Amino acid sequence: MFGLVTSSTRKTLFPATFLPSLNRTFVNRALTKPIPPTNETITTPNDFLKNIGRSMDTKLSPVPESWDDFWRMSGLDLRKAGMGVKDRRYALWCMSKYRRGLAVEEFAHEQKPQKTVRGWGPSVQNGKRIRSKRPKNLKRK
Repeated sequence: MFGLVTSSTRKTLFPATFLPSLNRTFVNRALTKPIPPTNETITTPNDFLKNIGRSMDTKLSPVPESWDDFWRMSGLDLRKAGMGVKDRRYALWCMSKYRRGLAVEEFAHEQKPQKTVRGWGPSVQNGKRIRSKRPKNLKRK
């Protein structure tokens, strides 16, 4: 097979630049991303959370006062602040869209409603299980 080291000379076949880095870093990537400017309707982090909907302003309990501190928050910070997984993912998704310069009205949307009927296909319709009309005296063979 293809090995990284030859058996006789112990020299590497590929330079170290082609090998992937297999160590994990705990770096807050939000620190490296640019902070978007405020506009006339959104000047505080609380305004941004109100505009993206889903009552996000109530789900993030200690909302940072500073615009810069809010945009430096990572997913781990939002988790420590008490946000659930779906809310955290939606907030981070909205923050990335806003960073790219899109208007909040273009990407903010409400959550899908829960399904009223569980299951798929003809076996469950209108919340009731549909049984087949097979004659009971005939057995499967």
